[in-house]
Amino acid sequence: MTQTDGDRQPNKVRSRTASRVAAVQALFQIEQGNESPDSVINQFNRHRLGTSASEQCTYAEGQVPDADARLFGIVVRGAMARQDRIDALLHEILPASWPLARLDPVLRAIMHAAGGEMTGGDPIPARVIINEYMDIAHGFLAGDEPRMLNGVLDALSRRLKEPAAPAQAETDTTVVEDAATPDGAAS
Repeated sequence: MTQTDGDRQPNKVRSRTASRVAAVQALFQIEQGNESPDSVINQFNRHRLGTSASEQCTYAEGQVPDADARLFGIVVRGAMARQDRIDALLHEILPASWPLARLDPVLRAIMHAAGGEMTGGDPIPARVIINEYMDIAHGFLAGDEPRMLNGVLDALSRRLKEPAAPAQAETDTTVVEDAATPDGAAS
């Protein structure tokens, strides 16, 4: 029997999204507390990630119910292992007036998590990753930041699809303008 959208298990979707929410929180904690990724991953696995409803953990209590600990670890480790590459790409994409260091730390954590997945070996389509992190962004951020994130993640996904040849200056200008538009829409 072929599985349709209506047949999908809702827990599986929540589990992956919950893992990504936890990864953003962990990346924020790693940056703000200057902690090691392994230490934070272990803390989350022991104290914050819930695997079933019977554990009675809730977001309000600082826990992440239904998170897939394996995906959580992959996202955090991937983002940290490739942070220099991700930061270099984000530096190329972000307008000069908004360097990475100037961004809200939660926004930065979301960009790192999404960048970690986009630069990893998992064949998840970029549009799915962007969608997931946009949903997460709306839970943490308000105002124009989610729209800016959408433009940056879209530019990042396009940049990662480019061949390894050096980018032309004209292409770089277009990407920066796309990411800098207030509505995040590509031109």
